[in-house]
Amino acid sequence: METPENPSPELTTWGVGPWQGDLPTGPGSEKYDPELLQYGDTRNVVDKYRYWSMEAIVADLDSNRHNFHVAIENWQHDLNIGSIVRTANAFLAKQVHIIGNKRWNRRGAMVTDRYQHILHHPTVEDFVTWSKTANEGKAMPIIAIDNVPGCKQLESYKLPETCVLLFGQEGPGLSDAAIAAAKDVVEITQFGSTRSINASAAAAITMHQWVMQNVVRG
Repeated sequence: METPENPSPELTTWGVGPWQGDLPTGPGSEKYDPELLQYGDTRNVVDKYRYWSMEAIVADLDSNRHNFHVAIENWQHDLNIGSIVRTANAFLAKQVHIIGNKRWNRRGAMVTDRYQHILHHPTVEDFVTWSKTANEGKAMPIIAIDNVPGCKQLESYKLPETCVLLFGQEGPGLSDAAIAAAKDVVEITQFGSTRSINASAAAAITMHQWVMQNVVRG
């Protein structure tokens, strides 16, 4: 924990100051971070998690995570990956999978990668091997998001309650191997002149659609 005299890069203008009054005691007090209580909490977290340690936050998130995973191909160090990780955290994805290069630009994640489980798969084949037993010993459906011939429309497609949403890179999209591994390929209907939308925007739309179908029920 960095002190105010030596702030960490994640410090911002929002947050709360040092804890006022008697320090928390009794059941549940173990979730609080002593240094955050002393110096204040300026992390970008919801109010529920103010003063909690990172480990306590992750444990609480783990008890409520949704049943979808997010996978991203990373062959060209796409700058969108960080933003996709941040969105995966916002929608409480089970895990994020980086396929290809292990290193990725974390700036867009805005430190949410600290609270999100991230797995690395060197190749598409390794990722597919993982998927074959990832659903409690059974295969987990891979739903690829791309606009290729024969794909289905996201607006009318029922996303499985347990699945992995697979996204490609900005520009080239998904590799042939990734397309071949998918149960279905789904596109987001567009109405303008460009062929595709930003990769992180497509990921946000798709994750929100999963939540609307499987969590938010009218």
